[in-house]
Amino acid sequence: MRTVIREIIETIILSLLLFVGIQFAVQTYQVEGASMRPTLTQGQYLLVNKLVYRHLNVGGDAEGAVAGSEFSEDSLIFPFNPPQHGEVVIFRFPNDPSRDFVKRVIGIPGDTVKIHGGRTFVNGKQMQEPYASLDKYDEMDAYKVPPNTYFVLGDNRMHSNDSRDWGTVPLENIIGRAWVRYWPPHQISIFPTEHAFTDSVGSSVSER
Repeated sequence: MRTVIREIIETIILSLLLFVGIQFAVQTYQVEGASMRPTLTQGQYLLVNKLVYRHLNVGGDAEGAVAGSEFSEDSLIFPFNPPQHGEVVIFRFPNDPSRDFVKRVIGIPGDTVKIHGGRTFVNGKQMQEPYASLDKYDEMDAYKVPPNTYFVLGDNRMHSNDSRDWGTVPLENIIGRAWVRYWPPHQISIFPTEHAFTDSVGSSVSER
């Protein structure tokens, strides 16, 4: 009898540990709004990888990862990788951390982003964005992405509240990367981990 009780307790403990581990690494989110159309639409459900952007601050400054600080990014260690160009990320809205947004990373720290005629240019190179619904009238002067922050845009450029409106997203606000769309069942897909856009051949724009 004691053996059976012990096995039950061990099973419960193991289940709790697995549950906590999964919650630490993965979280589910429901898409709201149309800012990421056609990639994501209202009501779809995502599994978000919360582990991929985990990082260590070896500089000893607890405030080192905030935007505009003098903290060196070289002091941040990413066991996996930092956010990359083209990745779809979920983050706490900088102006209201109680709200979670989903957008695509366009500029990483140190990049210069410019929008001309609806086309996006990063470091002077026009980006191919087959996933996006562009606005040919969209214009934005060259903007250099500050340290420890990321420039994000919605794929539905005519109907997206993003870095064009309120600036960049601090690293510490980023919750994770969209990993799997699992609902509805006929739209199940895994988001690619490689860069989602590439340079256009021979196409550039002045940074000024």
